[in-house]
Amino acid sequence: MDAATLGAIGAILVGLATATGAFIGKRGENRAGTAGAVLTSYDALVNNLQEERDKDRAARAEIEVRLAAAYAELAGERADKSALQTRITELTAENARLHSRIAELGGTPT
Repeated sequence: MDAATLGAIGAILVGLATATGAFIGKRGENRAGTAGAVLTSYDALVNNLQEERDKDRAARAEIEVRLAAAYAELAGERADKSALQTRITELTAENARLHSRIAELGGTPT
């Protein structure tokens, strides 16, 4: 082999090595880009989930406050009902006593 042939073969080998290096480098760059996109998407998803969780916690706290107020109102209504039942019982007993008194006095209770 003469020097020109060896130079040409060397140039071809250097060209192939350069092309192979560029190809492998581009694959690594694509992997890094893909990994970066995946991590960016993952971070966005985590952020969205955390925002939703915070919104749900706030909504739950508001519901718990409203529920406590409703229970307090219900307790007040039950106390009022109990007081009214007691008053009805007292008035019914008073009515019966007055009917008896009218009958004792010779009247006719209606």
